Amino acid sequence: MRVYNFSPGPSVLPLKVLEKAAAEMTDANGTGQSVMEMSHRSGDFKPIIEKTEALLRELMGIPANYKVLFLQGGASLQFSMVPINLAAADIDGQKKKVSYMDTGVWAGKAADEAAKYADVIVRASSKDKAYSYIPANAQADSGDAYCHITLNNTIVGTKWPYLPKTGSVPLVADISSCIVSEPLDVSKFGILYAGAQKNLGPAGTTVVIIREDLIGHAAPWAPALLRYDIHASEGSMYNTPPCYGIYIIGLVLDWLKAQGGVPEMAKINTQKAALFYSYLESSKNFLSPVEKSCRSLMNITFVPREKNPDKVKDIEKRFVKEAAAAGLVNLAGHRLVGGMRASIYNAMPIDGVKALIAFMEKFEKTL
Repeated sequence: MRVYNFSPGPSVLPLKVLEKAAAEMTDANGTGQSVMEMSHRSGDFKPIIEKTEALLRELMGIPANYKVLFLQGGASLQFSMVPINLAAADIDGQKKKVSYMDTGVWAGKAADEAAKYADVIVRASSKDKAYSYIPANAQADSGDAYCHITLNNTIVGTKWPYLPKTGSVPLVADISSCIVSEPLDVSKFGILYAGAQKNLGPAGTTVVIIREDLIGHAAPWAPALLRYDIHASEGSMYNTPPCYGIYIIGLVLDWLKAQGGVPEMAKINTQKAALFYSYLESSKNFLSPVEKSCRSLMNITFVPREKNPDKVKDIEKRFVKEAAAAGLVNLAGHRLVGGMRASIYNAMPIDGVKALIAFMEKFEKTL
């Protein structure tokens, strides 16, 4: 029996995608072989990667002057690749200034990694209130090589309700947990990157969308595998790409297009989130710790209203255990912040949200 999987990643995939992949496991596209067996340079795999890129371009409205790269290493490797390609100094040169907006754990990790290669300046932070909001009026300095934000903060459940003012400074965004969840004007960004395992496909594939004028500026000491220009010139085939992950992303994008595309998915996601946030606002025992103007559509965090720390721990532990027994799995909050978290990515049906609310209403009667 399928459960409702609220994992923040790797996360739920559309059932139709899984069924199609299963049906094609030993014979993909009539080739008599699995995608996992194909040479990445073969005539059998080429249509797969080309189709996946074309669908992503269509659904996201990616302009022609942007390259789409399918890489590995997750979003975490992009924490290094971005500064190495845009801001790192020559061996004896001076590091370039870069802006980082500190809005959560992953934003902080990105800044810490970038500091190894660039002069990181934190222009805005919400750390003072446990990252429960997005700082207002954030902006870059005109002398910055780029400005980096984490568009949706998976751990704390916030998202940027606006984009920082950057002028001519390229805006770089980690969109791992919100890609294709709602429309995004790609032209406002220099680089977008995302680990696939939340809204696009399985773990192991990273999508990078980069404006062409930002390619070719890597530090001379940069390893070949960390250079955007090399990956772009080789069509993501400098080394063996994550072939099966790219194939699954293509199936997910097919499914997304059949749902009506990103605008239609945004309507569904807004409906799901509104339903759950409305329940939390009326609940006597649970609440959302995030400011309303900054609430994520994808990752909804919630905590007991109970003030006694020992009772809070008991409630959280019992909640996660009993929810799992009821077929609602992976609801524990991140280990660094505790609480509970429901990740309601594109593939989570509204019935899953309704089932969670029904369970919580029954659970509340036991408190």
